[in-house]
Amino acid sequence: MQLEETFKRVKQASKTLALLTDQQRNDVLNAVADAIIANKARILEANAQDLAKMDKSNPLYDRLQLTEKRLQDIAADMRNVATLPSPLGHITKQKTLPNGLRLCRVSVPFGVIGMIYEARPNVTYDVFSLCFKSGNACVLKGGRDAVASNEEGVAVIHEVLAKFGVNPDVVTLLPATHEATGEMLNAVGYVDLCIPRGGRKLIDFVRDTARIPVIETGAGVVNTYFDKDGDLEMGKAIINNAKTRRVSVCNALDCLLVHESRLGDLAALVAPMAGSVCCCNTATNGTGKPPVTIYADGPAFAALDGKYPCLEHATAESFGTEFMDYKLAIKTVGSLDEALAHIDENGSGHSEAIITQDEQTARKFQAHVDAACVYWNAPTSFTDGAQFGLGAEIGISTQKLGPRGPMALEEITTYKWLIEGEGQTRP
Repeated sequence: MQLEETFKRVKQASKTLALLTDQQRNDVLNAVADAIIANKARILEANAQDLAKMDKSNPLYDRLQLTEKRLQDIAADMRNVATLPSPLGHITKQKTLPNGLRLCRVSVPFGVIGMIYEARPNVTYDVFSLCFKSGNACVLKGGRDAVASNEEGVAVIHEVLAKFGVNPDVVTLLPATHEATGEMLNAVGYVDLCIPRGGRKLIDFVRDTARIPVIETGAGVVNTYFDKDGDLEMGKAIINNAKTRRVSVCNALDCLLVHESRLGDLAALVAPMAGSVCCCNTATNGTGKPPVTIYADGPAFAALDGKYPCLEHATAESFGTEFMDYKLAIKTVGSLDEALAHIDENGSGHSEAIITQDEQTARKFQAHVDAACVYWNAPTSFTDGAQFGLGAEIGISTQKLGPRGPMALEEITTYKWLIEGEGQTRP
């Protein structure tokens, strides 16, 4: 294994994090946040090199792009993480046995967390801040599209760590190669936990290949059901926000389910996503965002024909697809049960929503839907660690074993038992 020595250094460096106080960790995080702003020119220059190699029409372009505003947000998130309570040293269970042994279960770091992600340089900073705050070292494996951005980001972090006398190996960036991914996934004894953050193809590969523990995150096929008792104005705002706020993120809406009795309102419901020209034109709808292309089933197509400019007939592939683009599928359903059946078959366990004024319907929806986050009269765009008040997030877990939903500080710690005795022996 060519990277074995690298993994050994990270594992050794992870032990030194236990020697830092929470205040020292916070001081480092605040210093890195300051350094991001102070070095924004070089970070943006590196990002521009990556952007120049990607077609602007690629849905991943928005994920790859860093701006001065986004760097300010990244720095603010890092400062926010520094203000959060430490997740370490929490006593989660305590008891004394009849034989006098005193048991205490206390939260501790995993040790080394490996992160595999695609064209998202902001993840570099988010993962570092959460791992460092929680006492974990991190091994980063970014995508080829973001090589320069990730290298510059890690360089800035290393400079700050050096000033504080912290071993820079606590955050290590691997080469952006498939071989490096394979080696991380087989780094038994060195990497304690791997978190892939990306599309379904990446997550499936990691799950099927890894010999180290994995938590699945990222892939989101997101549905919203507009019920027969849904409020039209509320629905317009929720659906538009869920679809167009940022189309390349995992909580973006992919499929709108609409009750057949509300087809008469469908044109008004999707109007905020429409433009004044066809989607094949480069013009936008006046918001700076292109119009959303809708792939509608038969009844929805008939309801929108001549009333929505970017309309296509849906195919079987339109449903169950994570578009990560200005595209949306619409399916007509005759009942709540039919909507639930569609989500059961096509959802990914990430985020689902219902828009209705009927509480009984909403409660049934929330009880039935098997997803990490289930919304009632709110957009799925809120599935985010910062929005949940958790600080930055390391990913959205879609599995059930271990963390589920936004993963922040508490979700990247484990625990150990501390046992104290006075010479007792077991009979």
